[in-house]
Amino acid sequence: MKEELIIAGFGGQGVLSMGKILAYSGIMQGQEVTWMPSYGPEMRGGTANVTVILSDNKISSPILSKYDTAIILNQQSMDKFENLVKPGGLLIYDPNGITRHPERKDINICSIEAAEESARMGNLKAFNMIVLGAFLQKKPVVSMESVVKGLKKSLPERHHHLIPMNEEAIKVGMDKLVDINVL
Repeated sequence: MKEELIIAGFGGQGVLSMGKILAYSGIMQGQEVTWMPSYGPEMRGGTANVTVILSDNKISSPILSKYDTAIILNQQSMDKFENLVKPGGLLIYDPNGITRHPERKDINICSIEAAEESARMGNLKAFNMIVLGAFLQKKPVVSMESVVKGLKKSLPERHHHLIPMNEEAIKVGMDKLVDINVL
C-alpha cells in the first residue's frame, strides 16, 4: 500500500495539523511516512498545504508532482491542485467558498460540508477532523485506533481532553461524505 496525498487550504483551517495527525497515525501502524508542509509567511489566512505519503515500503522521495488524493479546502488550492490528481485518483473538497467546482471526469470526486457540520457540532475547530473522517471513509489507510494514538502524539497533553470530540468529528465526516463523481 502506498498513498500519496496533498491537503491544501487556508492557514488556520487545520491543514498542517490534519497532515501531521495522519502522518503520526501511519507511524503508529508501522508504516513508512513523510510529512512535508508548505505555507506562506502570512500563515493564518494565507495558503497552506502539506504533502503526506504513507507506505508499507521505503519512500524514495517526499517530493511529488502527482497525487493519489487531493483534499481541497479553498478555491486557490482547487485551481492549483485539481489537475495534479492522478487519473483514477480521489479529490475531496469542502464546497464552502469554492466558486469553481471540480470538473474532471477521470477522477473520483467527493464533497464534505465540513464548515457546516463543524458549526452544527458547535465547534469550528472540528473542521479538519471532519475532513479527515471523510478521507478515511473513502481510503481507510489508517485505523481509528491509530488516529487516536496519532492525536495523543500530536496534541499537547493539556488538549488530550479534546480527543473524544475529535473522534466524534471524524465519525461525522465519515457519515456525511457525498460522492459526486465515482469512476
